[in-house]
Amino acid sequence: MRNGPARLSIHNLEGLVGEDDIDTVLVVFTDMQGRLQGKRFDARHFLAEVVENDTEGCSYLLAVDVDMNTVAGYEMSSWETGYGDFVMRPDLRTMRLMPWHRKTVVCQADLLWEDGSAVPAAPRQILKNQAARLAERGWVGLVATELEFIVFENSYEDAWDRAYRDLTPANRYNVDYSILGTSRVEPLLGRIRREMSDAGMWVESVKGECNFGQHEMAFRYDELVTKADEHALFKTGAKEIASQEGCSITFMAKYNEREGNSCHIHLSLRDRSGAPLFAGDGQHGMSELFEQFLAGMLACTADLTLLLAPNINSYKRFADGSFAPTALAWGRDNRTCSFRIVGHGESIRVECRVPGGDVNPYLAIAALVAGGLYGVDNSLELEPELVGNAYTSGAPRLPRTIRAAADRFGESEVAKQAFGTRVVEHYRNMAEVELRNFESTVTDWERFRSFERM
Repeated sequence: MRNGPARLSIHNLEGLVGEDDIDTVLVVFTDMQGRLQGKRFDARHFLAEVVENDTEGCSYLLAVDVDMNTVAGYEMSSWETGYGDFVMRPDLRTMRLMPWHRKTVVCQADLLWEDGSAVPAAPRQILKNQAARLAERGWVGLVATELEFIVFENSYEDAWDRAYRDLTPANRYNVDYSILGTSRVEPLLGRIRREMSDAGMWVESVKGECNFGQHEMAFRYDELVTKADEHALFKTGAKEIASQEGCSITFMAKYNEREGNSCHIHLSLRDRSGAPLFAGDGQHGMSELFEQFLAGMLACTADLTLLLAPNINSYKRFADGSFAPTALAWGRDNRTCSFRIVGHGESIRVECRVPGGDVNPYLAIAALVAGGLYGVDNSLELEPELVGNAYTSGAPRLPRTIRAAADRFGESEVAKQAFGTRVVEHYRNMAEVELRNFESTVTDWERFRSFERM
């Protein structure tokens, strides 16, 4: 199997099924929380029925909280609407091997209503709409992600039973760039690298990071939707491989008081012929288009932060001196800024440092494109580069809580014009649901402070 094609056509799949090399096909989509949801099909049934006739899933999958509880406030799916189905239409261009599961293929699906119209709140559809806006101008977006995570020697079941306390990190000290330190975890990370490669993903590198047991895996760039598909599959696959090895991995933005998990997103544009559009004769080798695009991202990020930092925990990562940004500023190779310009000549690009490892890649990339297009459409002028420490600068700040981010997102005309009012209301409600859950929960922090001393 390792010598066969990682990305499959129907013809490839039919051959593999006929030879009994494949017997299972996963049809999946990414939900609001960035998780893969879907069904496992017998491969022969998939070929005989699902390819032509699609499959269905309950619409509540885009209207629940993290615990899969039905919650109020979603127009598209509720008790009043009867929690009917939406259509899951396999995108056959996305079929690939899933090497960490025996004889298994995975296929991404688009979500449709029964009349064939797209489900607007589906994360993949939100990003496809922004990619279409680029295509209208003759542009193609390219994106790459660098994703950080913490590895623990505990299994997921053991971590649950311990209430996630007193877990053992895979490294006991800071292994940032350490070859010796990362070698300790190479049996797991090497398997993840190899099996992601066998699934058709181009893993560029893996390195140690600052928190104990923390590592980063970087992937080569690709077109927007393809890269988001791969990002979502990687997160699921890495967790599944870790589980098979008796370990666990967390992508949560801020696991403890040390460094949080980041997701750096690199973005650039090309025209239909493949010519880069961000390279030019301006400052730092930037084109006028790049300057306007970057100016738009700076102007819109505060309004769109909810899509870049979607959880309550996301905002605990925004701490001064933490390598997670707090200031809305740009700089050339400056890691204190939200937007870092990297690369030279035709490879010049922007690295957005705002998202954490918990981000939904479809929503984050869509937000960056929407902001950039706002800058281009309004011919925004790029502010001067921030030189020095952005943490101590007077630059505008990111929203520091999900409440502030949700309020800005819900009231933003930029968001409504880019995504539509219904999508904005849908994701603002997601934040409200999380806030209500959090605000009604009694935490360990409260017990430690109040049980005896108050």
